[in-house]
Amino acid sequence: MNTTVGTVKSAEERVRAAYARIGEVDRPEVWISLRDEEEALAAAREVDERRASGADLPLAGTVFAVKDNIDVAGFPTTAGHPGYAYEPEKNATAVARLLDAGAVVLGKTNLDQFATGLVGTRSPYGAVRDAHRPDRVSGGSSSGSGVAVALGIVDFALGTDTAGSGRVPAAFGGIVGVKPTIGLVPNTGVVPACRTLDCVTVFAAGTGLARQVAGLMSGVDPADPRSRPWPVDAPLGAPPKPRVGVPDPADLVGMAPEWRAAFEAAVKRLADTGAETVQFHVKPFLEAGRLLYEGAFVAERYAAVGSFLVNPESAEGLDPTVATIISGAGSLPAHQLVADTERLDRLRAEARAQTAGLDAILLPTVGEHPTIAEVAEDPIGVNSRLGTYTNFCNLFDMAAIAIPAGETEDGAKFGVTLAAPAFSDHVVADIAERFLADRAVPVDTVALPPSAVPLVVVGAHLSGQPLNGQLTSLGARLLAPVRTAAEYRLYALDTEPAKPGLVRVAEGGAQIEAELWALPRAGLGGLLAELPAPMALGRVRLADGAEHVGFLCEPAAVAGARDITSFGGWRAFLAARE
Repeated sequence: MNTTVGTVKSAEERVRAAYARIGEVDRPEVWISLRDEEEALAAAREVDERRASGADLPLAGTVFAVKDNIDVAGFPTTAGHPGYAYEPEKNATAVARLLDAGAVVLGKTNLDQFATGLVGTRSPYGAVRDAHRPDRVSGGSSSGSGVAVALGIVDFALGTDTAGSGRVPAAFGGIVGVKPTIGLVPNTGVVPACRTLDCVTVFAAGTGLARQVAGLMSGVDPADPRSRPWPVDAPLGAPPKPRVGVPDPADLVGMAPEWRAAFEAAVKRLADTGAETVQFHVKPFLEAGRLLYEGAFVAERYAAVGSFLVNPESAEGLDPTVATIISGAGSLPAHQLVADTERLDRLRAEARAQTAGLDAILLPTVGEHPTIAEVAEDPIGVNSRLGTYTNFCNLFDMAAIAIPAGETEDGAKFGVTLAAPAFSDHVVADIAERFLADRAVPVDTVALPPSAVPLVVVGAHLSGQPLNGQLTSLGARLLAPVRTAAEYRLYALDTEPAKPGLVRVAEGGAQIEAELWALPRAGLGGLLAELPAPMALGRVRLADGAEHVGFLCEPAAVAGARDITSFGGWRAFLAARE
């Protein structure tokens, strides 16, 4: 599959365009290490040669940037501190998988030091200015990566997200930020901030490329003990009419009237897509979020880099705010972490009760867009406010996607976040695509887990038909309209609801219109157990020669039934009866 961006025809051309854009925007603070252009061109030519030889390179023709707390061989990893720099021997697992897919890396991007911050100003390499309003913060800690995408330099960029670092920069940049379920993307080769809460994230202009990249990076890595496989019962898509929680307006804090108005408009826009919006109380989410920095969980940051920070030789280049936050965590007692963990468990249970029966929740990503000067005057307070609607997400083990939602009256980019329980990544992404009217996303760019089972549907389980809900309730996902091989006859059965029977024949068969769905593996057994006679599941051959599990009918059941093969499919037969 060729996912070449825009009108670029080759990886080499895309690299040349990227470096031309770097010169146009003149934003040196975006980068900590920028690859030599000739070296990048050589890598691009290698990709073009691999593609010409027939290699499967789904990201060929794309370029990307990597936050400088993620290892890329050939670049030092600084985590935002020159004295911390080391030369990694190999790529982080996430980076290696993207390079294998044909993407070309341009360099390492600036960040809030040790991934501690949501502002993008806590770096000895300079404050990263907002892509659209340079007097404003770009958002952190994945500041450089977010701006590199927002300025159109790269097609996508990698960040990390513990408190919102993969979502706040997306909001300010007017781009998409995918924060996968923790553990889906291995953290091998990533400098930890909070080891149990960190995850690698993706920035891109649209949902299609962002979720494709996230999918390509996913998969268990034995080197990361906290990497997680995709569960066999996890949903592969959103239902046709998702139920989405929206906060009671009285619960929204820290938002000026024009920002509240922008969020209200986003809620209406979501409802206009066909989603059902349901109010819930966001209080337990916000209380949990405060535990991330105000509680003992910040001790994980000390465990990660505290020994480096307290070394007097590390003082040069150390951001004072970062030093205060991390070094202060070194004296936290263990019993406080135990108490905060118990408090978090109770808040999580309360949050689940608030959102029971919902497919996702919608929140503003941030409630303000501060200037760089405002952050300098109050670095802790402003940063804390920016995490109001993002800090809880990883503490509650949720998947999330941050998407643009227009602008506020004062000209700020406004963004919202869709979040849902762990492994609901495809659910929130599908709802986001509906919100953005991003219907042009190619089906084959959605990287489904290996456990997904293709299912051929020909009758009452088709989209819009009476039994389709049996599939969508299991988290099934429509892949494409298809046709069977010319080996089948179709019969109208005397059932309630009405359904057809598909029978394979030795001769006299025809192609039948069908749909190909993907079903969570665990759902297949449940579907089979509830399947009434004379229906059955078996292998169905498609016109392209592929064989998948599909709905068939016992041959004895079609004796005396009307042969409707000439209609070419169940929908055509139903239309002819009207």
